[in-house]
Amino acid sequence: MRAVRKLTHHSAAVLLLLAGLWLASPARSLGAEGTLHYLPEGRPDAAVLLAPPPLAHSAEQAADLAAVAAASRACTTNEAAVAFGEKKFSVFNFTPVIGACLQPGKLPKTEAFFERVQKDAAIATDAAKEYWKRPRPFTVDPSLASGKLEKSFGYPSGHATEAMVLALVLGELFPEQREAVTAIGRDIGWHRVWIARHYPTDIFAGRVFAQAIVREMKADPRFQHDLAEAKAEIETRAR
Repeated sequence: MRAVRKLTHHSAAVLLLLAGLWLASPARSLGAEGTLHYLPEGRPDAAVLLAPPPLAHSAEQAADLAAVAAASRACTTNEAAVAFGEKKFSVFNFTPVIGACLQPGKLPKTEAFFERVQKDAAIATDAAKEYWKRPRPFTVDPSLASGKLEKSFGYPSGHATEAMVLALVLGELFPEQREAVTAIGRDIGWHRVWIARHYPTDIFAGRVFAQAIVREMKADPRFQHDLAEAKAEIETRAR
């Protein structure tokens, strides 16, 4: 009987040890959807970080809408095609300045890392949009509508936020291309103004929000671990 108790206690201790190791592993903290997350729930808080968007019927709102109308009128057919083509985008939109190493399947750990980063940024931005509930420009002025229209709100811009988050993290891995990737991140956001998906203030708010998101991510040990793995993978492939 004592032997059985001893064995039972020993097994329980082993299980507790294994559970502790599993929880302590930086690659084992799972989000609600069963995927890794680098942001604490509710952080960063857009309601605290961002100023409210312009009030409806205000002079500020009128100026914001006029800027969208002007950008939309000046947008060429080719520019509109570029903007619509970026409806869905990923880290591979930055390949032209990073180089051929950044291709699907070539850097699996890095690719998965950026998928997690972008997903976290999207979740945070969706929550911010739901908080502010700002109608998109084409909703306020239907004459600006074109293509398949989004049903979500517009402030801050998801494209501006996610693209700048990707650019800021890429800059950590490719410091020599930091300026070039930042330019692409800014462009992806601004192109949404061309097709009246966002106001300029949506874009600017997204860029600010992106910086806050990356600051939060950098404080997370899992992010630091996965960033280091991505860096090592890139360095290995470069040899």
